[in-house]
Amino acid sequence: MQAIEILGYVAGTITSLVFLPQVIKTWKTKSAGDVSLVMFLFATASVVLWLIYGIIIQNGSIIYTNGTVLVLSLIMLYFKLKYK
Repeated sequence: MQAIEILGYVAGTITSLVFLPQVIKTWKTKSAGDVSLVMFLFATASVVLWLIYGIIIQNGSIIYTNGTVLVLSLIMLYFKLKYK
């Protein structure tokens, strides 16, 4: 693996971790009132497009990052609907 690929995976991991504290907090508190539904809808749509792009160009770090963020975004959307 080349250094540029490692950089992509490290950046992807950090990007993915940005969503994790909100997911954990919402899960623990069972409250999503302060979470913006519109923001997570846009984030999810964006991530799906990035994931498709990554698949088309066969870029592992883009696929990894956006696949992870998609899972976390879908969890947050679920929490938002469940814990209104």
